[in-house]
Amino acid sequence: MNYALLKLGRALIVVWGAFTASFILLYLMPASPIELLFPPNERASIDPQAFKEMEHAYGFDRPAWQQYVDRLLAALHGDFGTSVGTGQPVIKAIGEALPNTVILAACALVLASLFALSIAWVATYLESARLRNLISSVPPLLVSFPSFLLGLIIIKVFSFQLGWFPPISGEGLRGLVLPAVALAIPVSGPIAQLLLRNFQTEYASPYVLTSYSKGTRKGKVLNTEVLRNASLPALTQGGIIVGELLAGAVITETIFSRAGIGRLTEDAVRAQDVPIVQGIVMLVAVCFVTVNFIVDVSYPLVDPRLKAVSKGVTA
Repeated sequence: MNYALLKLGRALIVVWGAFTASFILLYLMPASPIELLFPPNERASIDPQAFKEMEHAYGFDRPAWQQYVDRLLAALHGDFGTSVGTGQPVIKAIGEALPNTVILAACALVLASLFALSIAWVATYLESARLRNLISSVPPLLVSFPSFLLGLIIIKVFSFQLGWFPPISGEGLRGLVLPAVALAIPVSGPIAQLLLRNFQTEYASPYVLTSYSKGTRKGKVLNTEVLRNASLPALTQGGIIVGELLAGAVITETIFSRAGIGRLTEDAVRAQDVPIVQGIVMLVAVCFVTVNFIVDVSYPLVDPRLKAVSKGVTA
């Protein structure tokens, strides 16, 4: 119990730090967020009184410390203000965009996990050192390959040349396939690297020789023993993977013209809509710490070796 409370306290500190950092970077800029909505060449033609009225309406004319306290208290109640571009509440704008991104990220995560697991399993199963090295070189390539270029290649091949899927993401399964694949491929790279390293470590363990001495075939050893022990450490990368999914969604949803958090982020940054940007920053921070908290709390339950470590932390 104390271990969980300690992790929860650290998670809350991270969320508070993300809010504070985003406030400092976004709200304490030399120019007002209202001024940033207009091109520099148009600002001189706008009535200064209109600027002041809009700043007062959004609270940007108050002292910085008061803005920080007011926005922090409002954020604790789920209120991140309203968009200076559309006038829509930030929570509502994010809530409308979030389901599409969740569906895309979930499908991409499943595909990335299967792809990464296949690479690690095949590279460990093969007897040829040359083939193992060839397959082991795939994950670094996936990590380094530009996401935007991959998306454009996928659209060119499967939409324009083969005509299998629409180039612009629409409703239904056909509109989801290409964005999910484009997002899954780069995300699968770090997962495959971790699984491949864990597979090789576990395959060299003494219990594998014991299984072979009992007449167990290599495929069964990999599926029943090595796979389970090699997959557990991958849980610790949950927060990083979620971050990569959300970051990749910005590029993927933009390339495929798919509505979601990625498109909302791009539009908000382009329009310099500060409240929307801060709301998205907080969403990413909450997702990151939530996944890490769940992993930290559940990992000792699935790996008995860490129970003693968690007890030592709370002692």
